[in-house]
Amino acid sequence: MPSIFTRIVLGVIPCHKVAEDDRFLAFLDIDPLREGHTLVIPKIEVDKFFDLPADVLADIMPFAQGVASKIKRTIACDRVGVCVIGLEVPHAHVHLIPISSMRDMDFNRPKLKLSQEELAGIAERIRTA
Repeated sequence: MPSIFTRIVLGVIPCHKVAEDDRFLAFLDIDPLREGHTLVIPKIEVDKFFDLPADVLADIMPFAQGVASKIKRTIACDRVGVCVIGLEVPHAHVHLIPISSMRDMDFNRPKLKLSQEELAGIAERIRTA
């Protein structure tokens, strides 16, 4: 069965899209640590980040860099933190999280509870930055 992220890529499950090209998709995390918490995924389904084909692995970070730049222009933060964990969904992905302290990237903290309208507004702000 396709991963939840593959179903997002296929349009079966909606998302709050931030950026997209022919190989990558960036969308807001629905359980964010911080406002603007974004996931960057390859459109191909590969479970483990370092199992991605070399060309995809080489190109995902420049794509993420462009997204991080838009997040930084949109969301008040000192920097955009980057994290690859890969245990939650069996589809390689990168977390981009606006941060001002180390605590902002603590995945044990309670997640924000944002409405679909709030997420849509945040995505629009980042997308058009």
